[in-house]
Amino acid sequence: MFNRRKKALLGIIMSIAILCSGCAGGRNNSANVNTGVDVNADTNVAAETDVKVDTGDFRKESAYSLMQTVNSSLADHSIDDKYRTFYEIFPYSFADSDGDGIGDLNGIIQNLDYLNDDDENTDTDLNINGIWLMPVMPSPSYHKYDVTDYMDIDPEYGTLEDFKALMAECEKRDIHVIIDLVMNHTSSEHPWFMEGCKYLESLPQEAEPDSSVCPYVDYYHFSKEKQANYHQVGDSEWYYEGQFWAGMPDLNMENEAVIEEFDQITDFWLDLGVSGFRLDAVGEYESDNVTKSTEILRQFVTEMKTKNPDIYLVGEIWSDMSTYTQYYDSGIDSCFDFAFADSTGIIANTIKGAKNYNASSFGKAQVNIQDTIQSRNTDGIDAPFYTNHDMARGAGYYSGDNSEAQTKIAQAMNLFMSGNAFLYYGEELGMKGSGKDENKRAPMFWSSDKQAEGMCSGPKDMDLVKMKYGSYEEQREDGDSVFQFVKETIKIRNAFPEIARGQVTFEEACSNDSICTIRKSFDGNEILLVYNISENPEQIDLRTLSLNNSTDKKLAAILLTGTEALTYDKGVLLMPSYSVAVLQ
Repeated sequence: MFNRRKKALLGIIMSIAILCSGCAGGRNNSANVNTGVDVNADTNVAAETDVKVDTGDFRKESAYSLMQTVNSSLADHSIDDKYRTFYEIFPYSFADSDGDGIGDLNGIIQNLDYLNDDDENTDTDLNINGIWLMPVMPSPSYHKYDVTDYMDIDPEYGTLEDFKALMAECEKRDIHVIIDLVMNHTSSEHPWFMEGCKYLESLPQEAEPDSSVCPYVDYYHFSKEKQANYHQVGDSEWYYEGQFWAGMPDLNMENEAVIEEFDQITDFWLDLGVSGFRLDAVGEYESDNVTKSTEILRQFVTEMKTKNPDIYLVGEIWSDMSTYTQYYDSGIDSCFDFAFADSTGIIANTIKGAKNYNASSFGKAQVNIQDTIQSRNTDGIDAPFYTNHDMARGAGYYSGDNSEAQTKIAQAMNLFMSGNAFLYYGEELGMKGSGKDENKRAPMFWSSDKQAEGMCSGPKDMDLVKMKYGSYEEQREDGDSVFQFVKETIKIRNAFPEIARGQVTFEEACSNDSICTIRKSFDGNEILLVYNISENPEQIDLRTLSLNNSTDKKLAAILLTGTEALTYDKGVLLMPSYSVAVLQ
């Protein structure tokens, strides 16, 4: 294997050879390549250099040092609005503060500097500015999606005082926190459900329930008819709807009393400082009925926006794009963009070169989702994500010599999409986990030593998950690591407000099967994002492409998955494999 110095030298030699020979690879639909370009003057080269960084020598002769030849002067231009970079945390597996093996709120507090240390002079934190906390309310299950008390903290995670402390620390760092709100169902151990069942079981045979005696019989879908996904109430003649399983009885979201309960519940959490809610299982508010579920959601969204116009609401509708985009009719801010996620989503299929997927189709898909959302809600904000707690982790999607580079570029493809990009904890380390749900929620890989301070045990039914890449302890000292790449990606996202907020235009003339060129326009400014989503170097002629009413463009930022050089000269980009260039 080549060492890093030899790889860097090889990259420079390769770059010169390709520049001399013209278009790389002779690919279909060549992206405006001109073999007569003068490359001998004023060349902007991201090449191997001795970069002065204040965090140690380990980043010399690495992908990180190459990126810093262009990125070192980038400043954070984050805007305090609804557009954020969110980090999804499963508290149970994130960080343990008291040694019981279960993650908790204090563990999150102790590791906030990892997410955002609120210091512009450091480059060791991820610099995220939003957190999505998976359920923190009391529940009999490890995942806590079956709630028994909507206005408290599960004792495994801590107390309400701990939650208040977390919110205070996040506020110092300008991190907005949204929490999971599970309105579709409760736990079968919730007092509402238990009281309703107790009442029904006490009724004489053939008697009808009276909600004035027990209002909770109208909180759920009780019936004497045994329907699909209905479960028996004890030994009685009654059944209840539980679409997910018997331990999660579905709430009647059209019941005004239930709506009033959640009105009080949301007030409780908003008063504690949350910025909004991730709404679980929105598509099941009325199962198999998009119209009715959307109307239920519309009522909730309207009430929330009346309380606080700045509240952020994002809904989970695990379905195809044509279905989940319909929920934007409700006025909700965002719906998770499932089409781009998972091992069979647009991002992974593009990287793997699946049939009908390539770099150009990736660009067109971004325009499609943008136009679809805006046709339903002009204020709608896309919510792209690559993986979440219900999906196999991204590092397992690829194999072979390019798997690490593919793992990296996938994160850039997600994080550079317009909207609120969501990053699942541990994806920035290339964690693995597939199969049963517990495997997808493995302990945050802080250290390869399972006994190290802060390490969690993970769900008890989890299989042994063998990680592909190093722990955080190892990756933070490695300039070529997945962690350094993802950290740099978020840095660039924060430096250019156009990335999250920009109107997307696909530049087809400067794209091909391997190259995707995207223009993003925001607040009178334009940038270009150019992706090389292939294992080969590519040359792209951008000389005639106008940006901000000029054909003069500057290489503003780069992402590299390896140590080959990226060059930009007089409008011509030479991009190594699996790389991204930002021009302004």
